[in-house]
Amino acid sequence: MGFQVGSALLDACVLSVLQREDTYGYVLTQTLKSELGISESTLYPVLKRLQRDACLTTYDQAWQGRNRRYYAITEKGSEQVKAYRRDWESYRNNVDKLLYGGDLGE
Repeated sequence: MGFQVGSALLDACVLSVLQREDTYGYVLTQTLKSELGISESTLYPVLKRLQRDACLTTYDQAWQGRNRRYYAITEKGSEQVKAYRRDWESYRNNVDKLLYGGDLGE
């Protein structure tokens, strides 16, 4: 991807993925890496921040003799996703006007 992903957009993407289902770090990392080209070292601080902000929570689940740390969205996180989606819609529409033309005075 030729564009840098800012922290708000990355937060929105992480929370949106978790809104579909709880998942563990590796799957979450691979999902975001395949779509946005981000690294694990970029993702884990985001997860810590979202957890600190009470937008997600974690739990461990045993798998083949080891524990996997799962991430789950909270009610606050779900509300934040709704706000991010409203903001994204407006932002995307404005960028589309600039990139593809259109009435800039709307």
